[in-house]
Amino acid sequence: MSILLKNIVRFFLFIFIQVFVLNKIPPIHQFVVPYIYFLFILWLPFSVGRFYLMLIAFVYGFSLDLLVGTPGIHAAPCVLIAFIRPFLLSLLLPQETTELSYLEPGIKSMGWAPYAVYILLLTFFHHTYLVLIEWIDFGDFMFFFGKVTATTAISLLLIFLIELFFYRK
Repeated sequence: MSILLKNIVRFFLFIFIQVFVLNKIPPIHQFVVPYIYFLFILWLPFSVGRFYLMLIAFVYGFSLDLLVGTPGIHAAPCVLIAFIRPFLLSLLLPQETTELSYLEPGIKSMGWAPYAVYILLLTFFHHTYLVLIEWIDFGDFMFFFGKVTATTAISLLLIFLIELFFYRK
C-alpha cells in the first residue's frame, strides 16, 4: 500500500474510532475521556515538512471538530503537537535516522525509549492544551491536573496497546 493511501485510511479510521467508539464510552464522572485520534499526526512520515504537517494537523483536527460539534477544540491541540513534533524528533533521533532508515516514527524506527518519550510528551502536551481549552475556567487546579493526568494515562495505555497489537513495519 502506498504511503499516501495508508495515511488517508488512517485519517478516516482514527476519526471514525474516536467519534463512533471512544466518544460513546461514558466518561468516568466527566473526568476521563480516551483520545487516540492524534496518533495519526504522530505517525505521519518523517519527510513531511513543518508547514504541511501543521496544515494536515489543522485539517484533521477541524474535521474531528465538525463531526463532534466542537469548533476548534481539537484543531488547536493538533496544530500544537504538529508544531512541537519536529523539534522533539530532532532531540530524540540522529538526523540520519529520520532521513535514511525509516519512513515514519515507530518502535522499530526509534527504539522503545525514544518512542515512549516521543509519545508521552506529545500526548501530555495535546491533552493539557485540549483540557485547558475545554475547561477554560481555572476554578479548581487539582481537578484540571487530575483530568489531564488521567486522560493522558488512559490514552497512553490505549496507544501502547495499539502498538503491541497492530505492529507497524
